[in-house]
Amino acid sequence: MDHSSNSMLPLETLRAFDAAARTGSFSAAAEKLNLTHGAVSRQIAKLEDWLGLKVFERGARGVSLTNEGNRLHLRTTEAFALISVTSDRWVEPRGTAVVRLASIPSVSGLWLMPRMATLENDPTRLRIVLDVDNRQADLADEGIDLSVRCGRGRVPGRVSVQLFEELLFPIASPGLAREIGGGDPARLLKFPLINDSDASGWRAWFAAQDMDYRPRPQDRRFEDYNLVLDAAAHGLGIALARPPLTEHQIESGRLVAVDDRTALNPVSYWLDRPVGRPRAAAADLARRIAEQAGLASARLEAFLQDND
Repeated sequence: MDHSSNSMLPLETLRAFDAAARTGSFSAAAEKLNLTHGAVSRQIAKLEDWLGLKVFERGARGVSLTNEGNRLHLRTTEAFALISVTSDRWVEPRGTAVVRLASIPSVSGLWLMPRMATLENDPTRLRIVLDVDNRQADLADEGIDLSVRCGRGRVPGRVSVQLFEELLFPIASPGLAREIGGGDPARLLKFPLINDSDASGWRAWFAAQDMDYRPRPQDRRFEDYNLVLDAAAHGLGIALARPPLTEHQIESGRLVAVDDRTALNPVSYWLDRPVGRPRAAAADLARRIAEQAGLASARLEAFLQDND
């Protein structure tokens, strides 16, 4: 088989191929895997492009394996059998009430996790499989139903709705906060400032106070916001609170506000889904997330409309 790329195929692609080979139908495979027909079709197209040959003959009554497809299916069947005998292998749950939700580490740990029990159990039971990743994954190709992300706008190839925005304000450990004291915004520049992925938050906050800010050698940057908060809690500098990600940190007294002035974060929070009709369980979870975020129901229902 002549590969068009040396990169490895995702396991989801081989699962889609195996399901279609066993059922003889992309629609039946989609139902078995709790994916859309389009998602299965794209996975098969990805496989055929990678192999450089056809693995299915398409017909009015379904699909059938080509000779090359049949040989590949024998290999994948053997491979899946070998994987399944590993007793400690983690097997993701599957079913009509299982929803795959992707997000970055900070949103997963600070916003989704405290709400997970409510999202899964109210009003009926769902099972959320949380994919924690910093990549902008292809949701349809990877079988992901929904994504909660930080960003500055919509992402091409996805259906998006803005969940909420943030009003930033400076926070620090209680010990450092006493040292900082009150006064004008310029006093904060006497201390190290902690940035996350970039300096846009602090630039926005100082701009709202009619001041300019550029990162300095004494300032720090951490890619993940969880580390930003940990650094601030350990007295390494001043961070920016990003409500509601910081609500529990402030309620517990681990971090305290050092200035009441606020600024709108240039980055906001978005709920994304693949193009096409969402599964019923995914739509149900989207409504629960929207309720937690305070998103108007009319905007959420527009987000859920079929857009094939």
